[in-house]
Amino acid sequence: MDEKEWELFLAPYHQAVEELKVKLKGMRSLYDYEIDHSPIEFVTGRVKPVASIKEKARRKSIPLHNIETMQDIAGLRIMCQFVEDIRIVIKMLLARKDMEIVDKRDYIAEQKESGYRSYHLVAEYPLQTPRGEKKVLVEIQIRTLAMNFWATIEHSLNYKYSGNIPEKVKHRLQRASDAASRLDDEMSEIREEIKEAHAVFFRKKEHGPKGDKR
Repeated sequence: MDEKEWELFLAPYHQAVEELKVKLKGMRSLYDYEIDHSPIEFVTGRVKPVASIKEKARRKSIPLHNIETMQDIAGLRIMCQFVEDIRIVIKMLLARKDMEIVDKRDYIAEQKESGYRSYHLVAEYPLQTPRGEKKVLVEIQIRTLAMNFWATIEHSLNYKYSGNIPEKVKHRLQRASDAASRLDDEMSEIREEIKEAHAVFFRKKEHGPKGDKR
């Protein structure tokens, strides 16, 4: 495919990412207003660059005419404060009527050997395009802030070392993963106090300090 053909091919994926970001951010606002605590801290999204798509297709022996079977061309990442929030988000996504979950991978219950932890869902999302409905695959990663910090560092190191991270660095990464896991455990222990503090802050932000005539 030439540059123009890639642009046309990726356009629906960009549309899917933008639509889902808006919808999920809207869900976060509704939680804030109705329940005081949102299991969604923030949402990010991206479409895989063409060079990365080609490299993965080569590595996985996926022919370009069958590239739509690749599950992570479009990707969303949902960050949560607490591990417990991840299950709430999963349940919420499974209940949605505007997408169909076609695959699940739990790297929290069974973390990767590297120390990677995250929960992955693959959704088939229907888009309304000028040529009618088109379904695209979107990978949704759900993780805590601690998990995301670790994964971001590991991704950078994998890029630096072309996937061959030195053993000494791997060992430190595994230790860092253990530390991130302990941090999540500690946050879970005091989550009710944190949720209460956030609720107080949100109410003050909405109504202003006592006597404020805004």
